[in-house]
Amino acid sequence: MRDIFIKELENQARKDSNIILVTGDLGFGVLNNYRRDFPTQFINAGLAEAHMTGMAAGMAKEGKKVFTYSIGNFVSLRALEQLRIDVAYHNVNVTAVCIGGGLSYGQLGMTHHATEDLSTMRAMPNMRVFSPCDDWETTEITKAIPRLKGPNYLRLDKSSAGNTRRKGESFKLGKMRILREGKDITLLATGGILEEVLKAAKSLEQEKINCRVLSVHSLRPFDERSVLSAARETGGLVTVEENVVEGGLGGAVAEACLENGVAPKKFYRIGMRKGFSAIVGTQEYLRKVYEMDAPAIAKKVKQLLNKKHVR
Repeated sequence: MRDIFIKELENQARKDSNIILVTGDLGFGVLNNYRRDFPTQFINAGLAEAHMTGMAAGMAKEGKKVFTYSIGNFVSLRALEQLRIDVAYHNVNVTAVCIGGGLSYGQLGMTHHATEDLSTMRAMPNMRVFSPCDDWETTEITKAIPRLKGPNYLRLDKSSAGNTRRKGESFKLGKMRILREGKDITLLATGGILEEVLKAAKSLEQEKINCRVLSVHSLRPFDERSVLSAARETGGLVTVEENVVEGGLGGAVAEACLENGVAPKKFYRIGMRKGFSAIVGTQEYLRKVYEMDAPAIAKKVKQLLNKKHVR
């Protein structure tokens, strides 16, 4: 997703000289073409994410459209005060770009695991929260952001579901995409872990369990209508996110249902239920350990459908 984002940002920078990319001293291989082609629209702020964010807010107040770029936790949680006070409070055009969302940097340990950022950013006033699930969504969101007013958080995953665009499909920012139809249960995914959800849905189909699959690229704004339709029309809702289960996608879905008086027949949140990861390994390995990969998702769906509904 990172490479897809940079490629599209280059396209946008050619059209709009107010677009500025500020890096926290990383990404030089992938940013080489951007630096060469847009030297006056690029700044290396060094290993100083808080300063980078405050500087970005100042430039945005002067009419620039600024993208700050760093590893997940560094661009979000390390610079949280600046995002809150300088960016969100002043409602300026700064987009914090998280590289390596979720467990993308699995081998580097919990300091580099971005597994609380969706919850934190979703709670931030004025902040839009985008978490594309595939390459096409990444491109379309990057196209859309320069036209938006106010702050954004863009979480990019190391993994991706590839290109799930259906023939003739048009992209609607903030609108969930139905990738598979089914009545037995709905699987809602945000981020690259959609690839595991699609594998799970395919394996469940072999066992005569038909899943509706929703790709959720935006947690704020949030498409409540698609959630409520799924709750009414299918046998339950299962959310899947590479994030703690508190406050992220699962929280958004639960809130939408409860506030609108629509109770799903079954409901479960798949995510980091144990909080911080105490081990290291590849993203694929950690998904397996924390029961977030395709076999674990399929197993949970079968357990949920066999469980009697308690009134």
